[in-house]
Amino acid sequence: MTGPDDPCQTLWLSPRGHLHLAPWDEAPALEPDLLRALDQAFARGPGHGLLRLAAADPGRVLPPGLAFWRAFGVRFILSLCGASAGGDPSREDLEAAAAAAPPMPGSEYLTAAVLGSLWQDLAGAFAAERAAADLPVQAFLAALNPVWHVMGRVHFNLAENPRDPDAPFAFLATYTGELSAQGKARHLPLGQALKEYAASKDRLLGLLLPVQRAARECPWLQAMVDRGELFHPLRWSAREAFRLLQDVPLLEAAGLVVRMPAGWKAGRPPRPRVTGTVGAGVPSGLGLDALLDFRMALTLDGEPLTDAECRQLLAATQGLALVRGQWVEVDPERLGGLMARFQEAERLAAAGGLSFREAMRLLAGAAIGAAAPEGAADWSQVAAGPWLAKTLQDLRSPEGLAAADPGPALRGTLRPYQQAGLRWLNLLSSLGLGACLADDMGLGKTIQVLALLLVQRRPGARRPSLLVCPASLLANWVAELEQFAPSLAFLVAHPSAQPAGTLKSAPAGLDQVDLVLTSYGFALRSPWLADLRFRHLILDEAQAIKNPAAQQTRQVKRLQADSRIALTGTPVENRLGDLWSIFDFLNPGLLGSARAFTAYTRGLAERGGSYGPLRELVRPYLLRRVKTDKAVIADLPEKTELKAYCPLARVQAALYQEAVAELARKLAETGEGIERRGLVLAFLMRFKQICNHPSQWLGDGAWRGEDSGKFGRLRDLCETIAARQEKVLVFTQFRETTGPLAAFLGGVFGRAGLVLHGETPVGRRRELVQRFQEDEAVPFFVLSLKAGGTGLNLTAASHVIHFDRWWNPSVENQATDRAFRIGQKRNVMVHKFICRGTVEERIDAMIEAKRHLSRELLEGGGELNLTELKDDELLALVALDLNAAMEE
Repeated sequence: MTGPDDPCQTLWLSPRGHLHLAPWDEAPALEPDLLRALDQAFARGPGHGLLRLAAADPGRVLPPGLAFWRAFGVRFILSLCGASAGGDPSREDLEAAAAAAPPMPGSEYLTAAVLGSLWQDLAGAFAAERAAADLPVQAFLAALNPVWHVMGRVHFNLAENPRDPDAPFAFLATYTGELSAQGKARHLPLGQALKEYAASKDRLLGLLLPVQRAARECPWLQAMVDRGELFHPLRWSAREAFRLLQDVPLLEAAGLVVRMPAGWKAGRPPRPRVTGTVGAGVPSGLGLDALLDFRMALTLDGEPLTDAECRQLLAATQGLALVRGQWVEVDPERLGGLMARFQEAERLAAAGGLSFREAMRLLAGAAIGAAAPEGAADWSQVAAGPWLAKTLQDLRSPEGLAAADPGPALRGTLRPYQQAGLRWLNLLSSLGLGACLADDMGLGKTIQVLALLLVQRRPGARRPSLLVCPASLLANWVAELEQFAPSLAFLVAHPSAQPAGTLKSAPAGLDQVDLVLTSYGFALRSPWLADLRFRHLILDEAQAIKNPAAQQTRQVKRLQADSRIALTGTPVENRLGDLWSIFDFLNPGLLGSARAFTAYTRGLAERGGSYGPLRELVRPYLLRRVKTDKAVIADLPEKTELKAYCPLARVQAALYQEAVAELARKLAETGEGIERRGLVLAFLMRFKQICNHPSQWLGDGAWRGEDSGKFGRLRDLCETIAARQEKVLVFTQFRETTGPLAAFLGGVFGRAGLVLHGETPVGRRRELVQRFQEDEAVPFFVLSLKAGGTGLNLTAASHVIHFDRWWNPSVENQATDRAFRIGQKRNVMVHKFICRGTVEERIDAMIEAKRHLSRELLEGGGELNLTELKDDELLALVALDLNAAMEE
């Protein structure tokens, strides 16, 4: 490859007919951008180079030699642009081209055969590049240079003709068959083609073929063809122009290019819009029941129309009307229907106000629970008035909000993004609106909430807030309160903190505390909580209420408070229904009823519609920052995720194969329904256990290291970790596996580690975490995923091992975040164990496909519903690939 250091380069033709780019003292200097592009393209081959030379800028002035080769490349591209441009050149064409070549290096070797070979090189390069781009021919040509999209095609041109009031439009059909000297498409009247192609009937028929296709769909065009009018300029009325406008999709589908008047943006005349303005003034009341003002107007380009202009538009019958000196598209029936709909909203607002939730739905364009007329978005819009616009801007960009300072009562320093989160929480709660703080695990959601309680505490007028969290996190909250906000008075309403007998009714002295802490389970068993009204109702790990039908969820939603806050690092784990349930707690009614929301999202999925309106609807109430975003936190180390593939030991492979055969027999004997689902779930669990260790399935208590491929891989990995004196977290979903894993790892490290699972007393968890964090002699911590996957700060570890997979990316990420969080000073390595050739490897692929859901909306639907697979699909999923499984 040549380099761009020497700008005096040109194309050389070798004695063997090979074309290459090389320095030449007599060549004028080339522009650096062109030289770099050509250098890279010719390195791939002469076809790629000629394609780049022709496509990049056909109007650029070039030296004669390069101009010749560009013209050759342009001739090739024109052959692809349409039948009228001609196909492959004949031998006579190539001989004529060779004879017309200017003096240039290697011109003595230029023959028709050489040009024919280079033509084939061009064809191969074009096919390869188009396949790599995965685009149709016309789309790829347009991507190379927009001029190629219009070459060799018939164009229908519509222009305004203001000097003729009887025929205010002009129509002309043209075609493009060549480039001008400036590299622009030359438009010639279509009638000229009758003369130019008189000697080539095939080229003329090829040019007119799209016209024939379109005429079959458009009777008015067929009539023009029959009368021969298509080959002459025409004066058109507004009705005739609108007829063309309506049929643009049909014309373009047939292969024609339609060009509208230059003043029409996006190829259409402007449309009047029914515009509603909501929230111009400060509303009466707070929260979703706040009542906002609403005003309606008919506007054009954002400017209100007069009553006379409105009557003119509604009386129009031609589809196009001249308003304020410009042609606009009108649909009187649709405009009238939308105006009636907006006028009804205006009447409701005048009678008492438009509810905040309905205003937000209108503003976002998400018609949940009330179907909007078809095409309403093209003819109407709802804009936020000054008060609402400022409020939404503050919610969407909390960095610019006025400071909310907890003062010295907060024993800690808030990072900039945490200060923004505090200001955001403060604004939403003051408006009586629910807030979902969905920061990534480890970004300090707890301290932001404690800072909010301090900011809003009123001296001498204490009123408690209620925090509901998993029982395993109560000790964490107590520790955070003692560390960061010791002046906040709190009460733990849970049997782990005080005798159960004292909690059968509301404890005395609640008016003397700032915060009541309880668990989801205790809230379910304590109906007296629903009789009180709290300042804030805060849910930690709010995904606990993702199932709206669960009794726990229903009880939590009965609790009363002035404002509601949901804390979760996974606001949607598997389905859009999770989002609905959390928002039904935060801002009831905002997303409509469960049935209406399901119908709305199902419609989006079936139509392939945009989730933008839904995202806009929830965006003001959902704040999500991720720790991998350097704009959020720049001093967190990197996280590297690795898949640790493990073989099966012989005994594992035998047991696995036996289980597959048994599953096949039982599926043939079992009916449908709950019995089959139970059978599938039982065998999936069995396969997991066999992949972990045969003793887990057999229950023989042996747990020999050599009987499990995962144990072997665990030994290899942890020997390296031990040699580096690093710490590791090992997660498993099975409580019964934690002990054997700890015993095995004790042998590898030569020291005992720690174990935490569901039966570990709540009061001992804090002690275990502190010991792991502070005692350098403790090398590992084995945790059951359900008990230790949330709420723990274990940054002393720089390795995380998922010994078996939970089959839910959100749950695994939460567990990983025990180590990968603020306070971590080293890069974190995450090792995910997968047995090759087994159901684990196949479901890992399904997990990877599922991850994209969370990145789409804040996440969406698609739970791994393995029990509903057909028998053959299920058996294919769990089948053993012995060759892969037994690899060493």
